[in-house]
Amino acid sequence: MTLKNLTAKDIQEFYLSELDRVSPSSVIRYHANIHKALKYAVKIDLIDVNPADKAERPKKDRYVGSFYDADEVNALFKAAKGSKLELPILFGAFYGLRRSEAIGLKWDAIDFDQNTITIRHTVTSCDLDGKRILVASDTTKTKSSMRTLPLVPSMRERLLALKEEQQENRRLCGCSYIKDYLEYVCVNEIGDLIKPHYVTESFPKLLKAKGMRQIRYHDLRHSCASLLLANGVPMKQIQEWLGHSDFSTTANIYAHLDYSSKLTSADAMLNGLGFAQN
Repeated sequence: MTLKNLTAKDIQEFYLSELDRVSPSSVIRYHANIHKALKYAVKIDLIDVNPADKAERPKKDRYVGSFYDADEVNALFKAAKGSKLELPILFGAFYGLRRSEAIGLKWDAIDFDQNTITIRHTVTSCDLDGKRILVASDTTKTKSSMRTLPLVPSMRERLLALKEEQQENRRLCGCSYIKDYLEYVCVNEIGDLIKPHYVTESFPKLLKAKGMRQIRYHDLRHSCASLLLANGVPMKQIQEWLGHSDFSTTANIYAHLDYSSKLTSADAMLNGLGFAQN
């Protein structure tokens, strides 16, 4: 189909067909890319009007994530100990890192002198010509996602031990050790990077094997936020911890969990109506 023959109907039919295989959120992203491309085509006089202007994008499904409480998170840490998923799970549940941020963490981002972890590199995967490839980037999802977090003592101890383990594995494996990912924290015994798709596919299998309630890997990030809220951390600080670019993003996702603020509101109503005296 040529650009000049493309119609709103064609675009709409594409959206409808894609909804059979992907989520509305994915189709909304497709729409954004298509609309931007066609807008540029109008700008440089390739076409007179943007047909995507007339296409209806689907409504976004609001997903309410599942959350693990403190006991479940601690049980998960024990279940994952010693496995390839141990570090991604620790990073996801304690620091609220996205999958790409956890897999993309490099040793030079960890300052053992200042006791900080800086999130500034990501690794994702995509399918290209039938092959799955890795995409490494020195950028994060947004500018706010690039953040520095405290390296707590227990995490510091675990990472120092891991560093020694990796050095020993490299010595034992010799020439067989994979040297492409020496900079990365999340590698296996032979130095191969723990791939993003491996985390996504293996996480539910681990939960099933250990008889734990099923959640997504990304729900560890939500669990982190819910634990922060439960322990009185203000929403603004949670925004900074998770690396959200906008306060409203954090508030929209987690406002329903902010029980402490509802108690404050209840007390205000009791005092305002005089119920407190009764």
